[in-house]
Amino acid sequence: MMQKLNLPEYTFKFRMYRSRQQIFDAVRKKYIALTPEEWVRQNFVAWLINERHYPSGLIAIEKELLVNELKKRYDIVVYNNNHIPALLVECKAPCVAVSQKVFDQAARYNLALKVSYLIVTNGLIHYCCYIDMENGKYSFLKNIPYFDNLF
Repeated sequence: MMQKLNLPEYTFKFRMYRSRQQIFDAVRKKYIALTPEEWVRQNFVAWLINERHYPSGLIAIEKELLVNELKKRYDIVVYNNNHIPALLVECKAPCVAVSQKVFDQAARYNLALKVSYLIVTNGLIHYCCYIDMENGKYSFLKNIPYFDNLF
């Protein structure tokens, strides 16, 4: 079984496929290989939906984007009701420290996305910051905002 995270426990569907365990991704509507990072991603998405009321239809997971002409894949992006990216989540496995390097990675992705909220998590520690694009500043928040408070 996967490591207990600093999130509520949710019920997921699992299956074995070609001797590998998979978890059902309710947003992508398919089974995904269950890795420690995927475990964090699935739990964090469940938390956003269940605890912060983010609509699952406005959540995108592991989509490609171009950063300085390089193809990258973000973990989670939440769109606003006008389908403009509003929040980016960078997930790491629980054994990976949430370091400046992780923030830098998320910030690079945000050069393309231009979201106002950035979250980094390893499932044990979660950091959220608000980005003031106009003034080029950011501030860390004590709590991750509810969906309705993003705008």
